[in-house]
Amino acid sequence: MLRAALIAAALLAAPDASLAQLRPSQPEPPSGWTPKTLLHAKRHVVAAAHPLAVDAGVKMLEQGGSAVDAMVATQLVLSLVEPQASGLGGGAFFMYYDAPEKRVVAIDARETAPSGATPELLLGPDGKPLAFQAAVVGGRSVGTPGTPRLLEAAHARYGKLPWAKLFEPAIALAENGFPLSPRVAELLTKDKGLSDSPAARAYFFDANGNPKAAGAVMKNPEFAKTLRLLAAKGADGYYTGEVAADIVAAVRGYAKNPGSLSAEDLALYRVRDVEPLCGHYRALHLCGMPPSSSGGIAVLQILGVLERHDLAKVRPNSTEAVHLFSEAQRLAFADRNRYVADDRFVDVPVRGLVDAGYLAERAKLVRPEKSMGRAEAGTPAGVKVALADDPVDEVAGTSHIAIVDAQGNAVSMTTTIEGFFGSKIFVRGFLLNNELTDFNFSPVEDGKPVANSVAPGKRPRSSMAPFLVFDAKGGQLDMVIGSPGGSLIIGYVAKAIIGVYDWKLDMQKAIDLPNFGSRNGPTEIEKGTELEATSATLKAMGHDVRAIDMTSGLQGIRRVAGGWEAGADPRREGVARGR
Repeated sequence: MLRAALIAAALLAAPDASLAQLRPSQPEPPSGWTPKTLLHAKRHVVAAAHPLAVDAGVKMLEQGGSAVDAMVATQLVLSLVEPQASGLGGGAFFMYYDAPEKRVVAIDARETAPSGATPELLLGPDGKPLAFQAAVVGGRSVGTPGTPRLLEAAHARYGKLPWAKLFEPAIALAENGFPLSPRVAELLTKDKGLSDSPAARAYFFDANGNPKAAGAVMKNPEFAKTLRLLAAKGADGYYTGEVAADIVAAVRGYAKNPGSLSAEDLALYRVRDVEPLCGHYRALHLCGMPPSSSGGIAVLQILGVLERHDLAKVRPNSTEAVHLFSEAQRLAFADRNRYVADDRFVDVPVRGLVDAGYLAERAKLVRPEKSMGRAEAGTPAGVKVALADDPVDEVAGTSHIAIVDAQGNAVSMTTTIEGFFGSKIFVRGFLLNNELTDFNFSPVEDGKPVANSVAPGKRPRSSMAPFLVFDAKGGQLDMVIGSPGGSLIIGYVAKAIIGVYDWKLDMQKAIDLPNFGSRNGPTEIEKGTELEATSATLKAMGHDVRAIDMTSGLQGIRRVAGGWEAGADPRREGVARGR
């Protein structure tokens, strides 16, 4: 019935449309994509955003290290070779499967607002929200970083190799040099504000002030010194002493836009152990992050709404697929934008939002023949305060690491400094985050408080969605998945899960699928892909269609007979390697 309605709508919109136009053929991959080959491995796998980082992680596994040892080494190299996305100046969400204990662990290492932050932090002198660029560049946007504490905490619990050994690959690359990647080189040409920082200008630009080109040999002795200090002293070598002093001076001393981050903010930072947010989808048991991320809730909501449809009978990349997925996303984002924030500061109705009965009622709003347009937030059980909708978005920076070791332990970690090149402040060889711009700029909208407003010590809402997926019957780990991409992350991760389990694609093909969805605004389809052929049909159904760049960076690992298969996103430089 749904297919008939879609075809009828298409024919009304374009009377000369043929069935072939309704079922577009697979074109060549869009320009800029690097086709990736599905990896098969029997023992262990590392998938991350840069080959050098993956090599560092694999090296730790080959030397008897654990998944967490590999994660630490991988993250440290990513800090160096993919500096615009993640690193020591940012934060992360960490999901871990402890195979011997058959237990899922979740750690929130999100950045926090400094103790000196006020609800008016992101407002101008006129009381109106600052322009985004004005808020990002400089110390005002910098939150207290969480990544170094996370690396230490995870290693203390689950590491096997000596702490200092994990730093060796990154130190060697920082001192001996590595080639600037094409992706970073391209982003340098588009960035605004990075060259305002003298330290960043000296590192990323040549003597004439031009961004360094792809292939330029990058040496970062300052970062090597920082790493040696952390290797010797642990995370306290970052959060106290000379590194902390330099971070504070850079943030508070930024002339155009100083921040309030203090030495005490750094010294007092701790990661937060949280209960994994788990739910079911068909024959799967899925575990993601609870608040301060919205990613876990939103992915479970999307899947919960779509579970009412037989997606196995829906063709990938079809109008029907885009319609159903976009409508489910609208409902999830409507709830996200009203209710989700740091749950130490706001009562987030987490269980109500993912309750099966609530999602069944929400699913009734999805009409087979017509888009609902902008969705309204629902009223799940547990709502205590009337809140305003929050229009803030997240920009598409970030990185993801997926690892499985020989013992079956697994890491799914999404890591970030928020936007590309963060706050643009470069200190001790790394960039500081601009995470505070993930808060809503105004504490009040339409006379109602906003859940995701600024407060001292508060973690800004995120969309990061690292997931671990299990066979619900046997309880066996089946998939490790996650992606960068700002608020688009939610759709990317849900798409990959559906691609594997409903459409029976292998891990690489599921990652390769064109991206699509809606963040409760336009229906977004990935520019340059076959999905553009669905536009007329979708418009006839009431969708406001926009073809945009949707540069996911999915990294995924899935259990198969005899071991694992893994894939990395063709839209970025990542790879999956193992044996």
